[in-house]
Amino acid sequence: MAVSMSTLEFVAVGLTLLAVYLTTRQVIWCWPLSMVSVALYAVVFYQARLYAEVGLQTLYFALSAYGWWAWRFAGESRSELAVTAATPRLSAKLLLLGAIVGGALGAGLNRFTNASLPFMDSMLAAFSLVAQWMQTRKILQAWLLWIAVDVFYVGMFLYKGLYPTAGLYAAFLYLAALGHIEWRRSMASVRPVQGGSPA
Repeated sequence: MAVSMSTLEFVAVGLTLLAVYLTTRQVIWCWPLSMVSVALYAVVFYQARLYAEVGLQTLYFALSAYGWWAWRFAGESRSELAVTAATPRLSAKLLLLGAIVGGALGAGLNRFTNASLPFMDSMLAAFSLVAQWMQTRKILQAWLLWIAVDVFYVGMFLYKGLYPTAGLYAAFLYLAALGHIEWRRSMASVRPVQGGSPA
């Protein structure tokens, strides 16, 4: 029997919540679980004609595979990765990259597809990708970017009638705040505090 879209969405919500919670606790199994949840969400978003989100799930899948490796081996001397803070220069570069990619993608979707909310969808997708990359490198400010992005996602998904997913992103606001607190505590426990990811 085929799984209905509402059932698929609820399963994706549950798996994603668990994966994000494990991320806040720096449990490495968050990454394979995330790979399963984003695959399910790719189907959900395709049906909703949120094509930037479909592409985003594909990139999330690849970043999750990378994050799985990076958390285990990307630290000093191929050790476990530690939480660091981004430099102002790196933060500015990432924000500019998100804006450029989001704007270009939105223009393309608006012109060549029947995408719903192409510019909002694209900007959120681009900045989500930036935040996800930051998480694979355990950069503290990833959680602050997630908080900003999640506020707009809640509104977009309510508008599209994806109510379980809107609820998921509302829960993400809490988890992002928790993640920021936990990662900041983890970073503070390392002496000396490391100077952040290179620009």
